[in-house]
Amino acid sequence: MTAPDTTPSYDADPRSEPPLAGDETATLRAFLDYHRDTLRMKVGGLDAAQLARTLPPSDLTLAGLLKHVTWVEDHWFSHVLLDEGYAGPWGEIDVRTHPDWELRSAVDDSPSYLRELFDEVVARSDAVTDRLLATPEGLDTLSRRGDGRGERFNLRWVLVHLVEEYARHNGHADLIRQAVDGSVGE
Repeated sequence: MTAPDTTPSYDADPRSEPPLAGDETATLRAFLDYHRDTLRMKVGGLDAAQLARTLPPSDLTLAGLLKHVTWVEDHWFSHVLLDEGYAGPWGEIDVRTHPDWELRSAVDDSPSYLRELFDEVVARSDAVTDRLLATPEGLDTLSRRGDGRGERFNLRWVLVHLVEEYARHNGHADLIRQAVDGSVGE
């Protein structure tokens, strides 16, 4: 027996509005969670064929977007901030020789796998954030890996970058979702 899909439906809005007067940390985390939940909502309730649909002329899919932001989360939190290398499926792929692998390979993955992988990586990212925020440096904690020119990223920059990454891709997801089943939304 297959477990029921507990991913929120596209019509159900699981998001919490970010605080209007929160401190910097609460605001950054709330906006990141809001955008993560927006993507969950955009892919919610869709089957493998629907997640694999494209909106020509682009070959981008909702499955690809979901796997891509999962990789982006793991890249920034595990690889850049902690210098732990890559976990999960990206640990087996040389991303330099297989660019955009996650975007192309996602159509071969089941919706449940993609959603579980996303949720696992988000939970790991949140745990890293919690751990770094508990240090005296907090948002100013510097990454162990740099940008290739000797500059390192602080946790604040990574959180803002993730909000930007999700916001951009949620726009793509909205267009693709509308092409899949006509659903529109914020």
